[in-house]
Amino acid sequence: MLPGSRRGRTLAPIGRRQVREYRLPGPRFPIPMPLPQSIAFVDLETTGANPARDRITEIGIIELQDGEVRQWTSLVNPEADIPPFIQKLTGITPDMVADAPTFEKLAGEVLERLKGRVFAAHNARFDYGFLKASFARLGMEFKAPTLCTVKLSRRLFPQHPKHNLDSLVERHGLVTGDRHRALADADLLHQFWRLIQAEVAQETLEAAVDGLLRAPHLPPELDTSNLDDLPESPGVYLFFGQDDVLLTVGRDANLRKRVLAHFNPERRSARDTALAPSVRRIEWRETAGEWGAMLLEARLSRECLPAKKGGADADLFTWRVNPEGEDGFRPELLQARDLAPAAQDMLFGLYPGQRQARAALRRLAQAHRLCPSLLGLEEPERSGACAGYAAKECRGACLGKETVAVHGARLLAALAKLRLAPWPWSGPVGLAETDSWTGRRDIHVVERWRWLGAARSEDEVWRLLEDGRRQGFDAEEYKILAKAIRSGKLEVLPLTPTPHND
Repeated sequence: MLPGSRRGRTLAPIGRRQVREYRLPGPRFPIPMPLPQSIAFVDLETTGANPARDRITEIGIIELQDGEVRQWTSLVNPEADIPPFIQKLTGITPDMVADAPTFEKLAGEVLERLKGRVFAAHNARFDYGFLKASFARLGMEFKAPTLCTVKLSRRLFPQHPKHNLDSLVERHGLVTGDRHRALADADLLHQFWRLIQAEVAQETLEAAVDGLLRAPHLPPELDTSNLDDLPESPGVYLFFGQDDVLLTVGRDANLRKRVLAHFNPERRSARDTALAPSVRRIEWRETAGEWGAMLLEARLSRECLPAKKGGADADLFTWRVNPEGEDGFRPELLQARDLAPAAQDMLFGLYPGQRQARAALRRLAQAHRLCPSLLGLEEPERSGACAGYAAKECRGACLGKETVAVHGARLLAALAKLRLAPWPWSGPVGLAETDSWTGRRDIHVVERWRWLGAARSEDEVWRLLEDGRRQGFDAEEYKILAKAIRSGKLEVLPLTPTPHND
């Protein structure tokens, strides 16, 4: 029995009893694997939520081997401060861990207790990530099949909105010990495992567990040496085929989940079905969030994919409206990628070719009775009138019947909805994006809608500013940046145009 207060009901031994049927929505594997018989139910207490920065303060493991149960727990000296709110949450104080062993001293025993077992935890990403990072700091590799009991509860009981540990305690009458202490919380997971074996139809339970544990159907030629290191964080992935040809670039907020979904026969799309057998190698690049992933995906797709090189994105055109004379304005067609930073004001519309751009401006002229000759769409007749004047599609600006100033004002009003957003700052800025779970912080260096790259240090910021000055305007990156700035989710850091010299 675990120490601490108890509430709820005691679990009855698993035996013959009435079984309630819970059916899973969606597709199921036709022949699910039997339930694992060797499981380690794990819970950790830590100094915070970032496995790269924070440290473990307590480990609790309940080992299940062919029906036999063993318990093990230990406080861990984190060799770091424990924040006051963590002390209040867990009850673990600096005095309690002062004489406790460090993780380095416990690593061998922990690894032995987990070896060969399914790693089961509530929000397994957290506990597995902390242990993997802790072993890695010692130069040790840790890999295990993981079973997330949050995901398992969602699959078995989709009618319930919440699946945190407190919700499971209340819903299923689990017997609590010292909540937020490692062994007591690991015991709750063991109780939940026993309960679902008793109350959920075996076929349904096996299908749910199998769906969470089953390895994807990977192509035999695929190099799988690094797939276990796929992070559950935002980023971009690249699939390479025969002769290391890049097949596709994709992004997701959870790289591991998205990459493996490409090879899941139950979930993949028709495109994935055709693509998956051709994949020979996988690379990925982590980002701090969705905006960085979108920008990097756009950049890599444009630069690396054969279908994108010189394709539609490279040939985008836009109209720039230039002052002409004292009060007039005249549109000039420019290729978007060749726009210099100083030429990125008064831009209207993005078009896949010159023909489409001219057709769009002509439709606008007809709709607003603008003069096509003053817009540069046609040469005026000998009389000075444009062809649209006779058809009453022009108010006569070409003949002086409408002042150039009025015509220019009407042109700007007609184009207003197509205007590309003006750069809102006087110089380059950094847009800071942070991953709240890992603590990764990327600074997107942007100058007049040109994404120069993501930096993680001050030196990298200045290097990007210096190296990226020759980079042209890209329409897709502009759209992403404009949307990101409007979202208000990124911190804006004004950057002086010259680097700081120590």
